[in-house]
Amino acid sequence: MTKRAVANPLALAVLACLWEKPMYPYEMTTTMRERGKEDSIRLNFGSLYAVIKSLEKHGFIEVTQTEREGNRPERVVYGITDAGRAEADDWMRELIAFPVKEYPAIETGLSLLPMLSPEVAADLLERRRDLLDADLTERARVYDAALAMPLPELFMIESRYRVAVMEAERAFVADLAVRIRDRSLGGIDWWERLWELFGQGYDMSEIRERIAAGDFGPEVTELLGS
Repeated sequence: MTKRAVANPLALAVLACLWEKPMYPYEMTTTMRERGKEDSIRLNFGSLYAVIKSLEKHGFIEVTQTEREGNRPERVVYGITDAGRAEADDWMRELIAFPVKEYPAIETGLSLLPMLSPEVAADLLERRRDLLDADLTERARVYDAALAMPLPELFMIESRYRVAVMEAERAFVADLAVRIRDRSLGGIDWWERLWELFGQGYDMSEIRERIAAGDFGPEVTELLGS
């Protein structure tokens, strides 16, 4: 992946705005918000100015004019440069073509799931399932309203992608909660045994001794006993 002079995704959103026409910072923010880009790009007005200055420093954008209306503060209008157009084009091609390793918070939690008891884990997964259901219902309402405008599907692609990801996550966590509840999840026996010993007052050093002694079965001993 290319190491970019300005790597903040908000910078690409700025370049996209100026790719359309010259704008001043507040107009960029308004444009992004009106188009619902906050759902895909972390939009912070304070950060926007720092991003703009960085883009200007690296020659991707430039001041095209300044405007003043009455006694209001002067407004600086920015435009994209040829270098900025090339950067935006290269960045877009990279984003669309090449998968990158991301680190979603849910994946972190799932990787450390035995830190919770099976019952608590199932409760929390079911809570997440319900929250996802509520979010998906609201997104369906917004999507239907957008279609009634009518708004071309092209301008809702990122929303449809987000829904697809959420639906996949919803299906995964719901299934995982069910398999914990019905004890069909591989490794559930030793997970329950781990928390049984916690409940009896054993600490992890004592539990590791039991693992090494084969108390959790040969597979767990081999995996965790070292």
